[in-house]
Amino acid sequence: MAGNCGDSCSGVQFEGASEAYKRILWIIVAINGLMFFVEIIAGFVADSTALKADALDFLGDTATYAITLLVIGKPLELRAKAALLKGLSLGAMSVFVLGLTLYKVILAGQPDPMTMGAIGFVAFAANIVSVLLLLKYREGDSNIKSVWLCSRNDAIGNIAVVIAGAGVFATGTVWPDIIVAFIVAGLFLQSSIKITQQALSELERGH
Repeated sequence: MAGNCGDSCSGVQFEGASEAYKRILWIIVAINGLMFFVEIIAGFVADSTALKADALDFLGDTATYAITLLVIGKPLELRAKAALLKGLSLGAMSVFVLGLTLYKVILAGQPDPMTMGAIGFVAFAANIVSVLLLLKYREGDSNIKSVWLCSRNDAIGNIAVVIAGAGVFATGTVWPDIIVAFIVAGLFLQSSIKITQQALSELERGH
């Protein structure tokens, strides 16, 4: 039966059917949901495009993890379709962040570097917790992969926000904030492509 070979032949090792993994996802959903509200408020207070972009990343991740929880244990085709939706959503988010960044270039308002640095550090700490919890579950089907990529991207994005805050403080210009927003958008797009490609491959295998 083709399904018996599917996971092993494709290199997929884990589908999320573990109570320990589900508990971890619930913890990470709570962390990301909280950090979305913290960063989006701070983004408007500090007038930082990078913080707003990272807040949207937290929101997207919260939805990603929630969808993953819903489809764990479901047939491969349904899991692949859910991952495809997440991949396309990440792509749409990258386009939105790029548009927001270009708008910021036109306005060229300088963000508050101290708020950027402080919130970026808090967000980084929150994401390191998520990354450590997910480290042993970084390989698997497209849904499991999407969870790992989102958490990894968040940690990288948070470091970038802290660096952007230092750059804004050091240079007195908005450009470090804008550059980091572009980097975050690029991470969205890269993950979108990886998740979408794996999901499409799984859909082909499921037919």
